Amino acid sequence: MTTFPLEDSLHRLAKQALDSGDASSISEATEMLRGYRLALEIAEDDAEGESAQIALLTAVTLARRVFLGGVSVRCPAATPLRIPLPLGTTLRESVLTLGGQVGEIRSDEPLISVAAKPTPHSATFHIRTGFAGWRGGILPAPSDLNISGPKAMPLAPMLAAALSVSEAFSFVRTGNSAFGRRPVGMSLWTPSPSVNWFETTDSEPALRFLPSHLWILGLGHLGQAFMWGLGVLPYANPASASLVLQDFDVITPSTESTSILTDASMVGQKKTRAMASWAERRGFTTAIIERHFKGDFQRQPDEPSVAFCGVDNALARQALDQAGFDFIVEAGLGHGHRDYRTMRLHTLPGPRPASSIWNKADAPESVELRPGYQKLLTSGELDRCGITLLAGKAVGAPFVGAVAATLALSEILRMLHGGVLHDTIDLDLQAVDYRTAVAHSYDFSHLNPGYVLCGEG
Repeated sequence: MTTFPLEDSLHRLAKQALDSGDASSISEATEMLRGYRLALEIAEDDAEGESAQIALLTAVTLARRVFLGGVSVRCPAATPLRIPLPLGTTLRESVLTLGGQVGEIRSDEPLISVAAKPTPHSATFHIRTGFAGWRGGILPAPSDLNISGPKAMPLAPMLAAALSVSEAFSFVRTGNSAFGRRPVGMSLWTPSPSVNWFETTDSEPALRFLPSHLWILGLGHLGQAFMWGLGVLPYANPASASLVLQDFDVITPSTESTSILTDASMVGQKKTRAMASWAERRGFTTAIIERHFKGDFQRQPDEPSVAFCGVDNALARQALDQAGFDFIVEAGLGHGHRDYRTMRLHTLPGPRPASSIWNKADAPESVELRPGYQKLLTSGELDRCGITLLAGKAVGAPFVGAVAATLALSEILRMLHGGVLHDTIDLDLQAVDYRTAVAHSYDFSHLNPGYVLCGEG
């Protein structure tokens, strides 16, 4: 069995507690996470809906990586799985596959209800998901606010689930009763903060077109969230979706803490092989590339011209618009204990070249003098080099990548549906209402990235 160093084994939210000083040792940080529990529920009537199933299962796979004390789920036993993820035949089986614990829920657990209607408040923290059209978010459970509009497109309940887990984590992490008391949400069709996400608009289209050729660069936190989003889209013939998967890393124990398609059985495997296996079980067609993406890399004419980039590497990002892609969506996340809930998305080509956008790397905050790091040093568990390596690793939470993935994939879907694209989108999950979305001035109307019709393969 391969032994991994501490920097590749530590849970990324345990590192957040260590870096912030909230925990004075790794064992204390880990025990803190093991004390966190979450409950999810879905009523029988709601459980029959595809959108509600996406919300529930997304919440389960995100939450079980964050609430290490367990994720309790109350759901009907025999409801068939109606979404195309390779998880089982029933909703209950899918919950178990993803790591949820089906059964009764405890009254002291924070509770998320996947419910279309107001739900009586039955826990100290109790919220419900809401979604319609291209919009998703969360509300206090008993709120009678109505989210108007047509059936949700699949990324809207994914967004709602990610926001719900984020809110629940903020509650247990801080104990602040303000969390869960106000609506939080947004539109994926018009992500500007000026748009009321409760109300539909005439410009919000039904989902008709899906991407058929995509390049996914980076198969960790962001790449796997992006693939989950692809997985819930309604491909009638999923083999019509051809994916190029590029990465060179192996899955380590810490990967599971942020990457939603990873489980412990995959540790030691190449990310490309594990993710290609998942994608092929979903029915997609795949090709893999296991080498670094850098300045001399060139896309071939018969390969996908639309790319999603989820790598945390400035040199790779600087080369993005030199590799021959017609359209690129790049997502980057904050990596420190203060800013790990932030994200910034870029689309390329744009008004500035990639070499200008990423012309310098942000200097990481120095955390080596925190008590937890000093204990590792004085105990001899790590030397100075090991301390530096551990300190340089990013903090991360899977719900952050899931929100970023819905925004990134929506840029591609919006391009296929004639919507407005964005040069940049900035979002902090601690202040969703204060996001920024800068519309693109570049004309992408001439692009034909490859698509299939929903329901026709």
